[in-house]
Amino acid sequence: MNYKKLLKSRDVRVRILQMFSFIPDEWMLRIQYKIKTGRRLDLKSPKRYTEKLQWYKLYYRDSLMVQCVDKYAVRKYVESCGLGWILNEVFGVFDSPNEIDFDALPDRFVLKDTLGGGGNSVLICRNKSKLNKRNTLETLERWVKPKKGKHPGREWVYDLGKSRIIAEKYISANVEKGGLIDYKFFCFNGKVEYVYGIADRKVGQGAGLGIFTSDFELLPYERLDEAPLERRLDKPSNYDQMKQIAEKLSEPFPHARIDLYNQDGKILFGEITFFDGSGYMKYKPDEFDFMMGEKFILPSGK
Repeated sequence: MNYKKLLKSRDVRVRILQMFSFIPDEWMLRIQYKIKTGRRLDLKSPKRYTEKLQWYKLYYRDSLMVQCVDKYAVRKYVESCGLGWILNEVFGVFDSPNEIDFDALPDRFVLKDTLGGGGNSVLICRNKSKLNKRNTLETLERWVKPKKGKHPGREWVYDLGKSRIIAEKYISANVEKGGLIDYKFFCFNGKVEYVYGIADRKVGQGAGLGIFTSDFELLPYERLDEAPLERRLDKPSNYDQMKQIAEKLSEPFPHARIDLYNQDGKILFGEITFFDGSGYMKYKPDEFDFMMGEKFILPSGK
């Protein structure tokens, strides 16, 4: 079922799901998994990556994960790993849009919800003189408005934090060469196993996604909810250093996705995610779901 065609507004979808917060997490995950993948969720003996992500949501808790999904708080974690040099410049973090002095911001900047995910809650300003300040303030106010109910995908890490607004430096990139290339490293027990290479991104609309080996060799697999990568992505000259960074940052966790950029040879930190696609994506061919699942060794204790 493609529910997004029925309800095109993400805000509406989120509000509807939050109305069902009274439903126990396991029940809701079983319902959503069936609706979005067409399959029954196996939590007793999960084999697929997408199934193990649901298990991960339900049964694994680490307070460090709460810090790491906050786009501002995670900076302290990155610094504690000796990697402060990969952090993008920040102009400020704000509890309310009314705290922002737009006159003090540069002509180009990026605003993000510190708890936003999936490429949502991002506002890119390329020319401040053309910024619709009223619409911007209304959008930011929605971001920081206290959330009612649980996270729609029952990703508990987001229920324990507070949305704020972070203003960051705009990273210039050549659109003709794919724009700002996003390298998403899938790490299991501190080791990179697979990588998403994402190019030609249009915020809120999608991008081209390719799936690569840990050595950045393109694989014949696709994610069905994303457009396939149409351009060739060459392996960055400092790719091995990027892998080392991803493995260092992911080391404390059974599984983490570490997002990095590499602009003109400069490595920049993006974010850390623990539940890629909330675990509701499908792959073509389907075997890749099992291949990823083999790498995801769930912690014992449940």
